[in-house]
Amino acid sequence: MQVVTDQIRNFLQYIAVQFIEHPQRAQLKVAELGPKRLRFKLVLERSDVALLIGRNGFSASSIRGVVKAAAERADVQVNLQIHSHEEEEEMLAREGEH
Repeated sequence: MQVVTDQIRNFLQYIAVQFIEHPQRAQLKVAELGPKRLRFKLVLERSDVALLIGRNGFSASSIRGVVKAAAERADVQVNLQIHSHEEEEEMLAREGEH
C-alpha cells in the first residue's frame, strides 16, 4: 500500500502547486483509516482552497476522480479532503474536546 500512497502523494503535491498561489503554506496529510483505506487531506490558505476547488467544484471533482481511479487499481479506497488552515484548526479543536 506504500507504493500507492507515495504515488497519490506525489500526484497531489504536483497538482496542488499548479493551482495555488501559496505552495509554501500547503500541507498534505495522509492517514491510514483501515486496511486498504486512506485519507488525504490538503490544508491550504483560504484563498488557495477556492482556487483548487475551482468553479462549481469541477477542479476538485476531477482531482478526486483521478486519485480514486489510481487507488482502485490497487484495490484501495481513498478520500480527499481540502481545507483551509482555519478549518483544520477548528476540526482539531473539536476532536480534542471529545
